[in-house]
This record gives sequence, C-alpha cells and structure tokens, in this order.
Amino acid sequence: MHGLAIPETLAEAAAPETTALVVYDMQIGILRQLPHGPAVLESVLRTLELARSAGTRVFFMRHMSLPARMAGVFQFRQMMTWQRKSLAEDVHPWFLRDSPGFALAPELEVRDDEVIFDKITFSAFEGTPLAIAMRDCGLKSFVICGIATEIGIEPTVRHGADLGLIPIVVTDACGGGDNEAAERAMASMKYMGDAMLCSVEELSAVWR
Repeated sequence: MHGLAIPETLAEAAAPETTALVVYDMQIGILRQLPHGPAVLESVLRTLELARSAGTRVFFMRHMSLPARMAGVFQFRQMMTWQRKSLAEDVHPWFLRDSPGFALAPELEVRDDEVIFDKITFSAFEGTPLAIAMRDCGLKSFVICGIATEIGIEPTVRHGADLGLIPIVVTDACGGGDNEAAERAMASMKYMGDAMLCSVEELSAVWR
C-alpha cells in the first residue's frame, strides 16, 4: 500500500533484522517477590535463546530506585504505595544501583553485544535511549517478555505503539505481580489491537 510493506503475520512482524527483544525487569529483587518467578524466568530464557539464535538484537531493562535524597514527590508516593507505608520517612528505596536486588538474574548471562538500560519509569521508552537505539538500527517492531505484565509491560506496549512500533507480547513469558491485574492487562492489550500476542512456541516457529 503506497509503497509500504505492512506486516500481517507474526513471521513478517518479527523478522529478526527489523525487530528487537526487550527483556523487562528480570531482576533478582523482583523475581523473588513472585511465587511463579522461576517459571517466568524459564520461559524468558527460552525466548532469549530463540532471539540469540535468530540474531535478533536484545535490550534488557532494569528498574532503578533513586536515593532518598534525590527522590521527588512521585518517587516517594510510589515507594509508599508499593511498601504500604503511610509516612515517607518509613520507606526505603528497594532497587538502588548496585544493590543485590537491582541486579539482573544471573541466568540471563547478558552478552557483550547486548544492552542494559536503566529506568525509573514504567514504560521502557520513557527517559531511556531505547527508542533512539531502535530507530537508529532501523527496527520496526519489538518482542517483549519479563515482569510485570500489569505494571511495566502494558505501558511499554502502549508507548511503543504510539511511537509507531509494532509490539509483540510473548504471553507465556510474561509474569504478573497480581494475577487478576495481569490478566486484565493482557486482555486490554489484546483488545487494543495494536500489539500481536504469541506464545514462546509460536515465536519459536518463526525464529527457528
């Protein structure tokens, strides 16, 4: 249409040369909060292996807390909500840089030709170089997996779509902190229609 190649299938949208894998917040301090963390990690590792075998570019995201002295109103409100505290003086940043919980799961074995971006936001695109790096490489879509579906993956999918990228959500390689909220988020992304949803096996059929 008008000289545009519009992807209609998963294979077309997830072509390794024009897509990237975004691994969202697979950090030690987040994984240990989820009873099903090990199962999510296993599915993410399978997705990561597929991406590496296909030659797909890989970006890892990490959530970072600001030190109390550098935190502002929103940061304190967020910490109070997450830590269920009524006073700002009672909260402590969970994901300070170089703290044990901040690190990515060692099983991911991040390679020298892969990238880690830190963020203080829910969308992986806000305040990070992710969109710049993807645009500079001529990428048109991104496959996303990780934690948490209802907190960070849905905002990233919506933001990515607004940037003109095609989001591809690996449904069984995403984990939620709250199952009901995660299911609502997944249903919302499916209803929205901008994103493609697939399983690890469906992606395997494309990338192998």
